[in-house]
Amino acid sequence: MPLTMVREGEPNKIHRVTGKEKIKRFLENLGFVEGAVVTVVSVTGGNMIVNVKESRVAIGKDMANKIMVV
Repeated sequence: MPLTMVREGEPNKIHRVTGKEKIKRFLENLGFVEGAVVTVVSVTGGNMIVNVKESRVAIGKDMANKIMVV
């Protein structure tokens, strides 16, 4: 399921990152790689703040939809 459907505070493992190669590389540079654990901290107006690899990152809903979690 996409990251946008995850509840706040629940840790999830990234299954894959979809989208064009440029988008995938951008997300990988932020730490969104297969097997990494990601936790949604808060959701505000479609934008999300997430913890990934010991860092907090803010991403938009369109980017979050490209991150598939298990």
